[in-house]
Amino acid sequence: MSFFPKISFQREVEEYLTKVFRNNELITALGTKEAESKYQSLLSHLSHPPAFTTVRVNTHLASVKHVKKLLFEEIQKQFKGICVPVLEHPELQDILLIPAIGPRRDLKKHESEVIVGAQCGYAVLRGAHVYVPGIISTSKFMKAGDLVSVYSDIEGKCKRGAKEFEGVKVFLGNGISELSRSEIFSSHGPVNGMGIRMIEPVYLSPSFDNVLPSHLFLQNLPSVVVSHILNPQPGERILDMCAAPGGKTTHLATLMRDQGEVIAMDKIANKVKKIKQNAELLQLNCIKAFCYDGTKALSIEKREDEQEGPPFLPESFDRILLDAPCSGMGQRPNMAYSSTLKELTSYQPLQRKLFTVAVKLLKPGGVLVYSTCTITLSENEEQVAWALETFPCLQLQQQ
Repeated sequence: MSFFPKISFQREVEEYLTKVFRNNELITALGTKEAESKYQSLLSHLSHPPAFTTVRVNTHLASVKHVKKLLFEEIQKQFKGICVPVLEHPELQDILLIPAIGPRRDLKKHESEVIVGAQCGYAVLRGAHVYVPGIISTSKFMKAGDLVSVYSDIEGKCKRGAKEFEGVKVFLGNGISELSRSEIFSSHGPVNGMGIRMIEPVYLSPSFDNVLPSHLFLQNLPSVVVSHILNPQPGERILDMCAAPGGKTTHLATLMRDQGEVIAMDKIANKVKKIKQNAELLQLNCIKAFCYDGTKALSIEKREDEQEGPPFLPESFDRILLDAPCSGMGQRPNMAYSSTLKELTSYQPLQRKLFTVAVKLLKPGGVLVYSTCTITLSENEEQVAWALETFPCLQLQQQ
């Protein structure tokens, strides 16, 4: 039985997805009842956090065994009396898994309430405390040190500074207020820092704020799998076309033992800065990050020899990762997807532009991995089918 309601959509998006996941091929293969069951299960799972928190070990600096021991000690400090194991992934040797404890159904709700935005709420379900920018509303007389119950405004209907909220809200757990209401909604401008220290979250997951920052990278399991599928080798030249914030970029460099060259691109300058910060934090030197639009990364004119950044000549890279901009519908947890159908279906042309550039930049015999964090067929299976038809040079490999 689901603890949270299944993810909700705007009506036109729901109708679109219903048709997609009840298509004739699926119904023929599975039967109407099974196809419907799988679709409803998917919607329910999307609104709940994953069963495990996944962290990637920076094997460039330390062994998995050593980091596992340090992480286990840190988690025991956080959880005080609850013994939570740190598990090694059975197939991905650089991954550690921490089971999420929950949902805890027996938590007592307090009279004093704090309402947070949806994104803040999702972070709390993954182990974060509540920081002031995420707080939308608190009870009228809340003081520092009060026990409070924290709720997520999943539909974005609560007004900032409201003293009560009767709209749709989802219980996230209990915490202790670090600040009073007047401090949080100060007339002197926004306050930063921790607002609510969570002591009884519905899902008990460790916080990774400043926990072994050079040795661990908090990363969802599918994102980790992508880099292993690309399988970069030491000495190769790799392109990460849409790289920010650099989780996959730094993973590729680590798998190559920091030998070779990883070119990372993103068209937003602040995001490129984040890639460079992550590379520096993890002490990886083979990464070169550039602020550049991936759709324009192909050069048809001969370049100056000393130019190391984009655009690049055809057949410049041994392997390319295209983790394309997408509708993001597979990110968990998410209880309300707010995009319109027009927004949802707007990504396919951009993905195809990037894909076309990637194919031309790839050396003969090279490897191209295309990935998204969404569930739509139009951005995944249909794109692969289009690519195989459009580019006869491509061969589909079994993952």
